[in-house]
Amino acid sequence: MKKVIQPVKGTRDFYPAEMAARIWLYQMARKVSESFGYQEYEGPILETLELYAAKSSDELVKKQSYAFEDRGGDWLTMRPELTPTLARMIAQRQAQLTYPLRWWSFGPFWRYETPQKGRTREFFQWNIDLIGVDSPEADAEMVAIVAALFQEVRLRPQDAAILINDRRLTNGQLEKLGIGSEARQACLNWIDRRGKLPPPAWEAVGLEIGLSQAQLEGIKTFLDNPELWRESETLPRVFAALEAMGIQEYVRYDPNIIRGLPYYTGIVFEAFDLRGSVRRSILGGGRYNNLMAAVGGDPLPAVGFAMGDLVISLILKELSLLPEGMDVSPAPVFVTVFDAERAPASFALAAELRRAGLKVACSPEAAKLPRQFKYADRMGMRVAAVIGPDEAAAGVVTLKDLRAGTQQTVGRAQAAAAIRQILGA
Repeated sequence: MKKVIQPVKGTRDFYPAEMAARIWLYQMARKVSESFGYQEYEGPILETLELYAAKSSDELVKKQSYAFEDRGGDWLTMRPELTPTLARMIAQRQAQLTYPLRWWSFGPFWRYETPQKGRTREFFQWNIDLIGVDSPEADAEMVAIVAALFQEVRLRPQDAAILINDRRLTNGQLEKLGIGSEARQACLNWIDRRGKLPPPAWEAVGLEIGLSQAQLEGIKTFLDNPELWRESETLPRVFAALEAMGIQEYVRYDPNIIRGLPYYTGIVFEAFDLRGSVRRSILGGGRYNNLMAAVGGDPLPAVGFAMGDLVISLILKELSLLPEGMDVSPAPVFVTVFDAERAPASFALAAELRRAGLKVACSPEAAKLPRQFKYADRMGMRVAAVIGPDEAAAGVVTLKDLRAGTQQTVGRAQAAAAIRQILGA
């Protein structure tokens, strides 16, 4: 038997049905982004490793990046995330842009991770950011965009929740427990792992990073306090804005939400599946006010989030929320070729219908009509057009409604209008 070459581990093949689902998700991201006034942008697939080395986590840079030395001796990486690219792009033209910026993007990313349900090495991601405003209301707008996407794809508050915290509030609590700034990031990373480890193992890691037993117990106490948000200067205003926008049912306070990346400076949030079997984060983001300066620009406040395509797609599939018929042919009209003599007439008809604004596929060769009808039906097409000897002699076209099983013969000049009537357009 022939050996079929397999795809690279952790990548996906997008056959037309899968591609249609990806395009649909992109269209949902576009619709929601534009409804809030955001502009689409894109950055390069390749970046210097230096861009991520100083701005992202060590794990992302050293263990998950696809990094390599190019022929010129420069170290490059296939982008594992987009926020550093965004910061670099803005820093390059910082004085020329009009603020606040509302930018969004949807593109491919790569991370060297262990492939599993809801996680691959190559993935597509929606990124959206608000740059140039440092206010709780700007933070609330980001959360509102998440809720708008959930509403657009029919995820209800009982299906998914957006959990919010304020890193400044967490850092204040750590300071009260005598945990200095030099140990702060390690402590935040440890808190971020609380839901990923059994309690005894998580506590053991806390002691390993240098916490005393009293500090550990103090951290557990404030992490289990659902009313701690009232001590934040920001969160009450965030929740008030979200209530005014009518999406408070999607939102909860959770002091365990930290986000592992070190560039977050304030509000952080994650959205989680509540009903499906994925049980993983759908998206995450927060405020990052120092990143622009870290890539050479002037300090500029920013808030944003990123959502990969895989987890949200799995959840929507499990809940039967993906639209039906996404594998339907983009061309609802199929022009048959009766025989070699009539082929030029069929090709001309197809071209006429396209000029009339219809999407049309045409048979590339002559074949028995039942076979051509069967093909068109299996491809999800709605109308088959036939020009046989009789039609050619009379200057007409026979249109077959493949769904209803009916047919009609119309003048060639009236074919486009008749097809639109069948399609309901």
